[in-house]
Amino acid sequence: MKKLSIVIPCYGSEHTIGPVVNEVISTMDINRFDYEFILVNDCSKDNVWQSIIKLTEGNDRIKGISFAKNFGQQSALLAGFRHATGDYVISMDDDGQAPVESLMEMINSLEQNDYDIVYGCYQQVRQTGFRRFGSWFNHKMAVWFSNCPKDLFPTSFYVARKFLIEEIVQFENCYAYISGLVFRSTRNIGKIYVKHRYRIEGKSGYSLKRLIGLWINGFTAFSVKPLRLATFLGFIFSLLGFIYGICIIIMKLIHPDTPMGYASTMAAILFIGGVIMFMMGMVGEYIGRIYINQNKSPQYVIRTKVNL
Repeated sequence: MKKLSIVIPCYGSEHTIGPVVNEVISTMDINRFDYEFILVNDCSKDNVWQSIIKLTEGNDRIKGISFAKNFGQQSALLAGFRHATGDYVISMDDDGQAPVESLMEMINSLEQNDYDIVYGCYQQVRQTGFRRFGSWFNHKMAVWFSNCPKDLFPTSFYVARKFLIEEIVQFENCYAYISGLVFRSTRNIGKIYVKHRYRIEGKSGYSLKRLIGLWINGFTAFSVKPLRLATFLGFIFSLLGFIYGICIIIMKLIHPDTPMGYASTMAAILFIGGVIMFMMGMVGEYIGRIYINQNKSPQYVIRTKVNL
């Protein structure tokens, strides 16, 4: 009998994690799977840890991990993956939007097509316009910088084989990005289209600041393409500046009375200066990450565990 490990990062889900877990248990019982839950409290501000403890009481298949501070969803997943013992590992959210009824279809696709990982891709996303833009931008970023297949829109709802998870958890740097770790480890990726539900309650914990942090982490974690882009842009702007200078000289020779524009000069200085500062910031981001990783900054700190 195959064993499933369901890893769920928990943040702000005091009232939703129970229904999510109970629905998955009903599905697993119907299909007679052996299973375990690893619920990771990412130092949530509500009482989700108490909800997790109640779920673990009398059920040793449900296991809880609580962080000492908020480390983010990616770190919470890594912590859960490191404690997973199943043949297949399932990642899903705590808000009830992942369609549990599609789990068997995803597992069947994994087995029948011999995939290493199968994503549940949403045909219609139940998110605000801002979050939909964030998902679109994140997908483009993954294609450009992480070698994500163009026809794949990665989500946090997927099932993966144990060997792939074991490869992912070998990552030791503090800036974790699960999708990037998947795409650098395998190309044997499947997908099925599933229905995206509405949230049971509340709203997404991803603020604009968190989304920007996720984007930056995504395109700097496993690629030097941003630095190559900076080199390319530097060459292009240098070439444009040289051509513009030649044009000014020619115009002055042809029309000696032509006044040189102060506004255009300032605009060019501000534009080029902004580009330079942006490139310096990008280089600084890489250097900062090297410095922080050299200082052995932890991916997460576990404060307490239950049933582990």
